[in-house]
Amino acid sequence: SPEIPMPSFEGDLRAPEGARFAIIASRWNARITEALIEGARKAMRDHGVGEDAVDVFRVPGAWELPVLAARLAATGGYAGIVALGCVVRGDTRHFEHVADGCSEGLMDVAMEFGLPVANGVLAVDRVEDAEARAGGSHGNKGEEAAMVVIEMSDLLARFE
Repeated sequence: SPEIPMPSFEGDLRAPEGARFAIIASRWNARITEALIEGARKAMRDHGVGEDAVDVFRVPGAWELPVLAARLAATGGYAGIVALGCVVRGDTRHFEHVADGCSEGLMDVAMEFGLPVANGVLAVDRVEDAEARAGGSHGNKGEEAAMVVIEMSDLLARFE
């Protein structure tokens, strides 16, 4: 018997009409996070999101990202949130607590509000590893996170 084609859905790299986005970034490891912010802003511009439709917020560290993400999501004013930060492994377990807690917190916000929240928080062993992911040999994770949010906001808007 012939196979019946199954419907397939995915988002486009095109923001929904009138969509606003938030970029929230940690000031900790600022040289890295500023490069991630620039990557995210570039991706937004490259995919038709006007500068006036993107709000940039800065928090002290990665640990603070989820609480701001939750507050922004609760406003209902954003089609997606890009969270950016950089946590570098040290000699203590603090690295795991911050990186894992931040990641889980961001996922909780995404699930609670049904909102795309991209985790662009680098969790690396060495600063050089972060540099490679903030515009270096491994690209710019801020740019990638922004593209994820744009695509997911388009996909989710189709279900409204």
